[in-house]
Amino acid sequence: MRKTSLALAIAAGTLGLSLSQVANAEFIKDSKASLEARNFYFNRDFRQDGASQSKREEWAQGFILRMDSGYTEGTVGFGIDTIGMLGFKLDSGGGTAGSDLLVPDRSGGSQDYSSDLAVAGKVKLSKTTLRVGSMQFKNMAIASSDSRLTPQVFKGGQLLSQEIEGLTLDGGYITEVNNRNSSDFEDLSMTTGGRRGITVTGDKTTDSFQFLGGNYKVTKDLTAAYYYSNLEDLYKQNSFNLVHVLPLGEAQSLKADLRYARSTDDGRSNVDNKALGAMLIYGLAGHSVGLGYQKMSGDTGFAYLATSTDPFLVNYVQISDFANKDETSWQARYDFNFGSVGIPGLTFMTRYLTGDNVDLGAAGDGKEWERDTELMYVFQEGALKNLGVRWRNAMVRSNFTNDLDENRLIVSYTLPLF
Repeated sequence: MRKTSLALAIAAGTLGLSLSQVANAEFIKDSKASLEARNFYFNRDFRQDGASQSKREEWAQGFILRMDSGYTEGTVGFGIDTIGMLGFKLDSGGGTAGSDLLVPDRSGGSQDYSSDLAVAGKVKLSKTTLRVGSMQFKNMAIASSDSRLTPQVFKGGQLLSQEIEGLTLDGGYITEVNNRNSSDFEDLSMTTGGRRGITVTGDKTTDSFQFLGGNYKVTKDLTAAYYYSNLEDLYKQNSFNLVHVLPLGEAQSLKADLRYARSTDDGRSNVDNKALGAMLIYGLAGHSVGLGYQKMSGDTGFAYLATSTDPFLVNYVQISDFANKDETSWQARYDFNFGSVGIPGLTFMTRYLTGDNVDLGAAGDGKEWERDTELMYVFQEGALKNLGVRWRNAMVRSNFTNDLDENRLIVSYTLPLF
């Protein structure tokens, strides 16, 4: 994995400190490291007649080493963060590749193994931190996907400031992406699939994505957030979010999550979208019941970074995002934490989403639905502590895209190193 010269310069400067200085610095004391072993089985069965591929089925083993240093002593502190990734094919072939677990090969299958290293140098002054290099992001404008064997990382820089109590300011500039099924960086592009009605003229890629925004804790129960983002030449986006948690008594609460985004073109596309979303979640002891609503309007569907970056939408779920042109969708969700009945570490989730009014042109209106179920258990003590077993099941039916059934079985073990 390639690294920017600036990140290397920061890393070299940090590592070049004298041994006596490093030994006494917070650089060592505040360092954290963990190793995750992730075993992933993926099966997607295409159910519609005439599908070009009957199923995608792969099994792989991954290892993710995360090492975050502290900062050197002094008014300005220096540090370094790294993510090391290894992936090994356990089973794939016979036309079943394409799960995004593994790096594709030239024959249409998957490579036997892959490796990547993401390195980011960081500088801290007071409560403001600058990171430059290869890293994951998670905010309203951009969120790295971590739903396969190894995570998606981006190359760029990020400035994060918390100088004012309750206020977090966040800005960044990104030039390239290394996707979860890739072994190298590539230019940035925009999601255009499905029935979004998004078209691009000329070059479909760019090397510039910028974002600026943040969140403010208005009260202890209310948080407001705003982000502006720009994928150069492709789209501009203004995103707003309000989250309010209302305590209703002992072990009860009502959470409201309201989202709105306005997306427009930036020269080479026809992007024009308004995305409104709302989610209400009532919690009682170990139970929670949620109801979600999402509405797309404008000349196109919702625009966000490709490939497989997680969009900030209430109805973005295991497979679908329900963000096609003119689509209206609803979600009903139920969660249960078995810790409330004496089985800590065991959780259950199920949800059902339905979308309609998708603009299919002369073909009329499109409809789709998705049902997801998830069961997860993480051992809390003993020799198997931190071992997690997770089963994710999904079913999708639609009159304009693939019908499919999907199962994912993930066994992961995280070992804290220091």
